[in-house]
Amino acid sequence: MAMQVRQAQAGRDTGDHDYPEFLRGVAGTLWNRRALDAELGGLCHPQLIHRQALGMGYGAEALRGEALELLAALPDISARTEDVICSGTPRVGMLGAQRLHLNGSHTGGGVFGEPSRRRLRFRVLADIYAKDGRLCELWAVRDSGAILRQLGLCPRRWAAERIGAETGDGPFRPAQDQPGPYTGQGNGNQWGLAFAALLERVMGMGFSEIAAQYDPAARLAYPGGVLDEGAGGAERFWFGLRAAFPDARFTIHHVIGREDRLMPPRAALRWSLDGRHAGWGAFGAPSGARVHVMGISHAEFGPDGLRREWTLYDEAAVCMQISAGASSARPEGVLAAE
Repeated sequence: MAMQVRQAQAGRDTGDHDYPEFLRGVAGTLWNRRALDAELGGLCHPQLIHRQALGMGYGAEALRGEALELLAALPDISARTEDVICSGTPRVGMLGAQRLHLNGSHTGGGVFGEPSRRRLRFRVLADIYAKDGRLCELWAVRDSGAILRQLGLCPRRWAAERIGAETGDGPFRPAQDQPGPYTGQGNGNQWGLAFAALLERVMGMGFSEIAAQYDPAARLAYPGGVLDEGAGGAERFWFGLRAAFPDARFTIHHVIGREDRLMPPRAALRWSLDGRHAGWGAFGAPSGARVHVMGISHAEFGPDGLRREWTLYDEAAVCMQISAGASSARPEGVLAAE
């Protein structure tokens, strides 16, 4: 794996077949071998743009900072790549939608408090654009809700404490964004377009589409480490999210579909919700706060419809925005709900 990373770093073409292995190698470099020195720097473009739900960063230092924060709390953390769904060409660069599963023991102090010695498992979904063997742009969502709940912590309380101690610009919002070299919106594969059309109808209040399009035995993975199944599970999740932000604008930014040998048809979407926390739903009592939700969804399809789905948003990043905006948005005399 290290050899694969060095070969890509030296300029090997990272096409349809090579690019997933390249990204697996990058994940191994960062999380399994902890090569945070010049080796990581060589994999990153100097102007790398790292858009994480909890904030923006630039260059290799952004990846180092993220790794050091998690390694301090989870010193034995390791990662494996579950899938990479990619599009593009070596000439213009490749974008891979990578799904990582991480695990580690909370034996170190840090951002999650005193060591609990609990074993944690959580996912990260990321869109990663690279050209000539170097990472240029990333969009990443971590399942902070799963981490916090496994530690017995309340995401809303943790977020309120973190926003009070925040020294940077806080969670990612479009106003912070900077243009990068990647201007694509994915590919025109039918499976990506079908998944995008399904989520657009669902988030347009067409919840009846879920029963019509999901396999009755679909396996589902949602924020907070939630595992569910079937149309009922999908409806609970998507209804809860839309109900919390009933007037928010739902936008799909990137769409990939793939049909590969020995794999079911797959799709990956990057999307966002922008608007006010104006309804009861996944985030409790309406606060009126303005919120940007960065979301990524992966899906697999079978003969009876959508058979597997992985969707993530960073619950802590959403709660931080709610906490920061609630007091200014709350009418006089109305108290915040726990």
